[in-house]
Amino acid sequence: MTRDEAMAVLAEEYGAIAPDVDFAEVDPKGDVREAFEIDSMDFLNLVTALSKRLGIAIPEADYPELTTLDDAATYLAAKG
Repeated sequence: MTRDEAMAVLAEEYGAIAPDVDFAEVDPKGDVREAFEIDSMDFLNLVTALSKRLGIAIPEADYPELTTLDDAATYLAAKG
């Protein structure tokens, strides 16, 4: 998986969790929880959705790798 493909997956999954937020307007280096106004349960739902969709394990120890869109895209590209 490329970073662009990972970013497209992130756009779709964040769109499902925070449909009112324009993905294109989110700072890729900013904290996603603030940008998408999600709480820890929403974040956990996102991680679960990504894991199921991509068929990869995302252990809790790796959650800090998903803090920004840039970091998450890099992480997912390396895993997938």
